[in-house]
Amino acid sequence: MEHSFDKTIEAHTQAPCRQAAEGAARRLLGVMQHPMVPHVMAPKLSPPPSDFGQTNPALGIPRMASLLAEMEAEPDEEALDLMSRQVEAGFLTDAAPSEIWPELVRGLMGSSPSKMLRILRECGALPRILPEVAALFGVPQICDEATDADLGEHVLNALAEAASCDAPLAARFALLVMNVGKADSPPEHLPVHYKHMDRGRPRIEALCERFGAPAECRELALLSLAECERVHRVSKARAGPVALMLERLGAFDASGLFTQLMTVCACDYRAYAGRSGQVYPKAALLEIALEACAEVEAIGFSADASAVDARQSARAEAIALAFRSRRWSDELT
Repeated sequence: MEHSFDKTIEAHTQAPCRQAAEGAARRLLGVMQHPMVPHVMAPKLSPPPSDFGQTNPALGIPRMASLLAEMEAEPDEEALDLMSRQVEAGFLTDAAPSEIWPELVRGLMGSSPSKMLRILRECGALPRILPEVAALFGVPQICDEATDADLGEHVLNALAEAASCDAPLAARFALLVMNVGKADSPPEHLPVHYKHMDRGRPRIEALCERFGAPAECRELALLSLAECERVHRVSKARAGPVALMLERLGAFDASGLFTQLMTVCACDYRAYAGRSGQVYPKAALLEIALEACAEVEAIGFSADASAVDARQSARAEAIALAFRSRRWSDELT
């Protein structure tokens, strides 16, 4: 059966302008005020049009958040109040995560995914839908500034950067969830997050299972968890580890995944204060290294152990030569 607001969101996505989003949000608000549940408050608006059937009202909460996020103005109090009351009334309690997932995707792939998450947090829905992400707010993250970053705000900034570069869903999802292992880091180690990867991996896997997230979302999220911080630390002074990293990241045989990981790392880098829109230097470094290995890859080494070692040594030598080149001296950090 078609969901009650499917026609609304279809109109919105086919006419991606702020006026369309505002109109869709107003109509959806009318539907949300008339759900088929006994404990909803008396409607304030006139009855919704007949082409809006009734359905699970829980889906209206994340969908309204995604629509409001597309509007230039901040959400009005009426919409936020209604969403808050429906959250408090338990509308999300029995909602199937698999049904909420498409609504999250709409918001994540919109022009303002960070605003969508802010709205969900403000109305109290984020802890019900994504408790792993909600728990990141208020958790300190070490950074170059005098004061630590707030991890929850950092996630929102990273998603804003992802929207600005039109990142695909898998990259946006990875940015959303790759830090969930830091929510309960031992306080004595903060703002460093000791063993957060050990805590984060099962949480990401459980979250993907809960929502039925696509395999590519799961794969990139787990890769980002394991490798993003390592990419941030990569150095031109160590060509051998760079060659091993490219191999580990699938740069030679899974270039699509490698490219998406670079997008995730770049957005994470730009999420810190003062870096928005900047060129990500580590991506440039790894791109230079990958280009330097092109001739090595063309040789066609055999699969035996000695040949594998020889190929890896040849890659490291090619990378070291490229890093020493004056041509790249001003680009690498």
